Amino acid sequence: MYRMRYCLLFQKTMTQNCTKLFLSNISASQNHLRYVRTPSKAQIISLMHKRVGNFMNLKRKYRTSTLFSINVHEKYFCTKSIGNEIDEDKKKELEQERHNQNKSNVTSIINPYLHLMRFDRPIGTLLLFWPCGWSIALCAAPGCLPDFYTIGLFAAGALLMRGAGCTINDMWDRDIDAKVERTKNRPLVNNKINSFDAWVFLMAQLGLSLTILLQFNWNSIVLGASSLGLVITYPLMKRFTFWPQFVLGLTFNWGALLGCSVVNGSVIWPACLPLYCAGICWTIVYDTIYAHQDKVDDVIVGIKSTAIRFGENTKPWLSGFSAAMMANLSVVGLVCDQTWPYYVSLGIIGAHLIHQIHSVDIHNPGDCAKKFFSNHQVGLILFLGIVLGTLAKEEEGKSNKKVSKLSSSSNNSSNSGTSRGIPMVSCTSNEKVT
Repeated sequence: MYRMRYCLLFQKTMTQNCTKLFLSNISASQNHLRYVRTPSKAQIISLMHKRVGNFMNLKRKYRTSTLFSINVHEKYFCTKSIGNEIDEDKKKELEQERHNQNKSNVTSIINPYLHLMRFDRPIGTLLLFWPCGWSIALCAAPGCLPDFYTIGLFAAGALLMRGAGCTINDMWDRDIDAKVERTKNRPLVNNKINSFDAWVFLMAQLGLSLTILLQFNWNSIVLGASSLGLVITYPLMKRFTFWPQFVLGLTFNWGALLGCSVVNGSVIWPACLPLYCAGICWTIVYDTIYAHQDKVDDVIVGIKSTAIRFGENTKPWLSGFSAAMMANLSVVGLVCDQTWPYYVSLGIIGAHLIHQIHSVDIHNPGDCAKKFFSNHQVGLILFLGIVLGTLAKEEEGKSNKKVSKLSSSSNNSSNSGTSRGIPMVSCTSNEKVT
């Protein structure tokens, strides 16, 4: 006795061709067996030869659910399904493939827009946010932390406005980016995003930014909206002047004015103006280093920058702007009556800038990128210095009050002729930037 096994799928086509002939009396249950009469041996062999090709094709194409055993000794029977476990594994595999394919489709749609707004390069968002954080922290009351809700709104606004600025920049520079090695793979250059979609995406970002801006007072709304002109015109400056980094500084440090306006209701110019100027000098330093990455292509294309303007004298120029930055930050500390943690942070920042300028290789794009990225540390150090310096004001104020009481008691005792040798100390009240 021998058996030949073939696997069939209960499909409509197979039901019409086979089951009418053989399986009219077979129970539908897979857990029970029923022996039935079969056609002649010749009919079985003929059917086998006729259908074997179709059976094998179906077996490859579909998952088997039932095993049919044909016994040439005039008997055949339906056995219990053995394909269930295989079916479950295959289902899971197909579902996983389908899930991965859907995920891939969504990613392929979203990624060009994330790349357009530089979501994968958050350094620009950080450099835009830090001047806002400085200003908000300076306006905190002595002994208090800055308002983290306001900081969160500015962080979201920095992300959106940086994305909008990058979108505008790529729309202006579409033809130029195609000729520069570092920018030739941007979405608008590769036509992954067309102009209409870029406009829609830009409007969405500006709309969300406006929603955040409307949370503030009217002075801040007007001040924030006025920065849009700088955002739009900055990409054009590289065509006309060797100082586009100065215009970028005006744009990127607008938050130094806006943050104070949001917290205080208006801009306190004696404190905010030197902070704004310090931010502009800082921007010229880090963006000049950044521009040295593309200076060869920029000369060929005709793009202007401070990197080309300074040339081999870049380091002396950057040293001068760093000194101007430190001078303005010192003025901010004096005006705002900052305490020792603030000035410690200035010392750390000065050392950071000296190391950065001294060690940068302006002819090595990789090193220029590394030094550029390190500038977010400068912003963080200054922010922490302002926060800690503001917290220290309360402790210093309490100690000054104690010294004032001691000095007044010393004066009284000296007037009564019983001096105890305690010197008279003058106490100045802390100024608040509120």
